Amino acid sequence: MWRGVERRVNRRFSISAPQMSVRPHIPWYLRWGMVLPFVFGAAALAWWAYDNGLEFAGFHRGQAEQELSRLRDQVAKFEAKNAELTDQVAQYERKIQIEQASNQATFEHLKNLADENVHLQEDLVFFQNLTATSGKEGELGVHRLTLEKDKMPGEYHLRMLLVQSGQRAKTFSGNYQLVATVVENGQSTTRIFPQAESGNAPFKLSFRYYRRVEQSIQLPPDAQLENVQVRIFEQGASEPKVRQNVSLS
Repeated sequence: MWRGVERRVNRRFSISAPQMSVRPHIPWYLRWGMVLPFVFGAAALAWWAYDNGLEFAGFHRGQAEQELSRLRDQVAKFEAKNAELTDQVAQYERKIQIEQASNQATFEHLKNLADENVHLQEDLVFFQNLTATSGKEGELGVHRLTLEKDKMPGEYHLRMLLVQSGQRAKTFSGNYQLVATVVENGQSTTRIFPQAESGNAPFKLSFRYYRRVEQSIQLPPDAQLENVQVRIFEQGASEPKVRQNVSLS
């Protein structure tokens, strides 16, 4: 143990001990004051070399900034023009839609007029044939009775022409009733229109020589319509004056 201590003391204080150097103390701000000028000079030199390199390569910063500004102005103009053209396209689309709707309405109107013209011609031929034949004075008849399926599920449309014969026929006053025979859940049942339990007013009639009638009825979508019977009642009567059946055309 004493030998180890002796060796450490000899190593520290003998001639072979490490030499110690003494340097003067320089404050940190003086050291930074001497270093910073070299750093700034190197940065300025690097920037100068970079800028001169760009100039030497044909890249002029001032011209590039002017070109960039010009391109930005063009982009702004193109965006404004694009917005203006978009508005014009939207206006033209609205005009086209309005014109298409107007053309469709005109087409539908012309089609309705053509259909009405056909009906009037048919009525004219019918009445010419009717006046050519003799009939009982005041006799009521159902003519051109048709039943068609409408667009909505379970909806049906009925048309008929009621004619009262005679030159001196009195005004007919009364109502009519539609009795539909349908098959629901495999069973045949009847439905009467207008439905009395729902409080609907009766289908009233009042005419002298003729009356065109159109009526729609609504059935359950799963019900199958077999036929419809038209019953025409004179005012105050409990029994129908005319009965006539029609099936789907």
